[in-house]
Amino acid sequence: MLELKALTKRFPVTGKHRKQTGQTSLTAVDGLSLQVSGGRIYGLLGANGAGKTTTLRMVATMLTPSEGTATVDGCDIITRADEVRRKTGLLFGGDVGLYDRLTAYENIQYFARLNDVPDEVSSARIHELAEQFRFTEHLQKAAGKLSKGTRQKVSFARAIIHDPQLMLFDEPTLGLDVTAKKEAEDFILHCRDKGKTIVLSDHTLSVVERLCDRIGILGKGKLLGEGTIDELTRQHECKSLEEVFFKLAEENAAL
Repeated sequence: MLELKALTKRFPVTGKHRKQTGQTSLTAVDGLSLQVSGGRIYGLLGANGAGKTTTLRMVATMLTPSEGTATVDGCDIITRADEVRRKTGLLFGGDVGLYDRLTAYENIQYFARLNDVPDEVSSARIHELAEQFRFTEHLQKAAGKLSKGTRQKVSFARAIIHDPQLMLFDEPTLGLDVTAKKEAEDFILHCRDKGKTIVLSDHTLSVVERLCDRIGILGKGKLLGEGTIDELTRQHECKSLEEVFFKLAEENAAL
């Protein structure tokens, strides 16, 4: 289970912007509290700057919260960061961050070693994942020579090689073609079916609608609405998730 407890992140404001606005800090995430259970996909929906990526980076221990905290299976992200990292798989869309001179196999094995997975265990796991996601023939190719879709498959395998309980996906299908997107979505659903706790951040409403069991709509770092699609549309008297999203965005902009 993932639990966020009044999670907050402020960034200092400097230079011309500070002189023009008088602001000393910018609040990217503002007192965010929510829970995600195992075997569920929680969607974070919001415009650019809503706080989605900052939230995921704090949960992944890449950023330290200004206030509040979060726990992953009871491990606090501040006081037990090493344990949280071992329990967490992280994948950002776009630039997948592979080492181009290493083969696909070596990229995945490197991250397995970072997470203390023995080579004999990771080797079997790498071949299993490669077969599952259909890139076995590319295992010994340099990552820099792989197609974007195959690179993303390798990144998915890298993210789950240590069998983490929590999976964090930030726009995982960004820039992929139709076939690669379908395979990426199938992978995420596979993780859910294995009982993983999943948080998915995406701008694309259709992706969120297809994959997510529960949705949190963010605006200016705050949770504006939360629930299943049926709950959100009923609560806000809308016909679709898109209507709910724009209604809450307009109300938040007016504050």
